[in-house]
Amino acid sequence: MRVPLSKDTRLCISLSGRPSNIGTRFHNYLYDLLGLDYIYKAFTTTDIAAAIGGVRALGIRGCSVSMPFKQDVLALVDEVEPSAQAIRAVNTIVNDLSVPGGRLTASNTDYLAVQRLIGEHGLQPTQSVLVYGSGGMASAVATAFRDLGFERGTVVARNAETGRALAERVGYDYAGEPRGGDVLVNVTPVGMAGAAEARETPFPDAVIAAAHTVFDVVAMPSETPLIKAARGAGVRVITGAEVIALQAAEQFERYTGVRPTAEQVLAASAVSRA
Repeated sequence: MRVPLSKDTRLCISLSGRPSNIGTRFHNYLYDLLGLDYIYKAFTTTDIAAAIGGVRALGIRGCSVSMPFKQDVLALVDEVEPSAQAIRAVNTIVNDLSVPGGRLTASNTDYLAVQRLIGEHGLQPTQSVLVYGSGGMASAVATAFRDLGFERGTVVARNAETGRALAERVGYDYAGEPRGGDVLVNVTPVGMAGAAEARETPFPDAVIAAAHTVFDVVAMPSETPLIKAARGAGVRVITGAEVIALQAAEQFERYTGVRPTAEQVLAASAVSRA
């Protein structure tokens, strides 16, 4: 039930180079469902320092941070939690409004969501992992696996400079082209709706069929060509929809102090991607 807006309504926002409706729909759906006096709005900015200053000055409770601002905000907050320190990237800022002038704490719920999914799906550190991609989300994925004891890893990236840098940072091998592994993780736009390679899979069919688990971070659509190919080969899957829902649930709890149930998260995720 929607709580009437008032001067006491708490505001949460997102800051992104290319705002979408996913977070806005997810959070506002749960605010209404749970009767919480919050509202969520997406923004973009050309001045991230001023925007974070506004979070502090205006008493904004929470702020989701997307590219290209994930690294820039590190210097603008008061505290950085281990999840963000591990990959030197932020996607969540919580403002402690009980402190005069606010106190901003940064974390990375992508990293936390990936670690939770690794545990929920029963993946084992003895398994080899291949991470295809070298951007910010690939860094979160590779570091999450590494920090849970997955020592046999390979980073695959077309950009040799960023790929080698990520591989070196987490102690994994580097390869320029996809190869086999027990756990295959796609962290590229291949298979993403609207991308040039929307109908393609990032791995050959034989590599997919030989894997134990296929993990596609792409969330739109949730049933990517890679996920469909893995299901068809009888291989276990982890979808991008699971990642985006879990990371948003982690944000939601940090902002409101309320942890939505698994069923509520699923419902909000469906609404957010509709």
